[in-house]
Amino acid sequence: MRRALRKEGYIVDGSLATAVYLTLALERPLFLEGEPGVGKTELAKVIAAAVGRPLIRLQCYEGIDRQSALYEWNFPRQMLHIRLAEAAGRSGGGEAGGEPAGESWRDRLEEELFSPKFLLRRPLLAAVDPQGPAPVLLIDEVDRSDEEFEAFLLELLAEFQVTIPEIGTLKAEEKPVVVLTSNRTREVHDALKRRCLYHWIDYPDFAKEFEIVCVKVPEISRRLAVRVSRFVQRLRREPLFKKPGIAETIHWAQALVALGARELDAAVVEETLGCLVKYRDDLEVLTAEREGRPYLRELLQEIEAMPL
Repeated sequence: MRRALRKEGYIVDGSLATAVYLTLALERPLFLEGEPGVGKTELAKVIAAAVGRPLIRLQCYEGIDRQSALYEWNFPRQMLHIRLAEAAGRSGGGEAGGEPAGESWRDRLEEELFSPKFLLRRPLLAAVDPQGPAPVLLIDEVDRSDEEFEAFLLELLAEFQVTIPEIGTLKAEEKPVVVLTSNRTREVHDALKRRCLYHWIDYPDFAKEFEIVCVKVPEISRRLAVRVSRFVQRLRREPLFKKPGIAETIHWAQALVALGARELDAAVVEETLGCLVKYRDDLEVLTAEREGRPYLRELLQEIEAMPL
């Protein structure tokens, strides 16, 4: 499993590789928690690529409801179908008022209007009743949804079936691979977590971060990759409102390569600091002077003093 994920450019440790393997082997959802930018969403994409399945993503947000996550009827297309059916009925002969005749015609029209071809399949229905192989279903940032939607997900993950009153009950012939992610903006209910295998994705240590940078930014020099990884590791020890995740590290490394940087110096770091920190207060912490000396330069000197 580690080799398969690495082949797709994702570096995992033994515990996370085991969690992914058990998710596939036991057909149980995988619940990933961690700070933003540590690779939770990316892992779901990589799993889909590694096992050769399509990825279906449900992005959760405040106010999301079961209908918008499951299905909707294509109302404009239904109205057009009604108009076309009425026109065809009139041209073929109908009642005195110009309307098509017969209750059977109306019954057939109603059956047609609420048939699968007028169904807008949202992510959850598409995962339960796919048009091809069973997908990888990513339920992203589930902590942004409310408790009512969370309860609905609990029911869905237990049965993997959906009831559409006009059509009937659709049950998954093969369970999708389900990955849920949370940034812990609120606590997700224990009942949902109990349905899943759980893994906390933390910030990587230096060795793992260095390896990730080398894999994701292959054109970077080894020396610069070491300095970049050490600088970000050091930055996470600062009292920042939002510590940079591995996503920010990769973006910063790409920016430095694009600028042709060979070393980390104060000028290039200050100019690209927006790749790492996203809040004004954090920028002020790093660019302020302490005891009359620019703090950012002190951090760089500390990094440069470390042996390669």
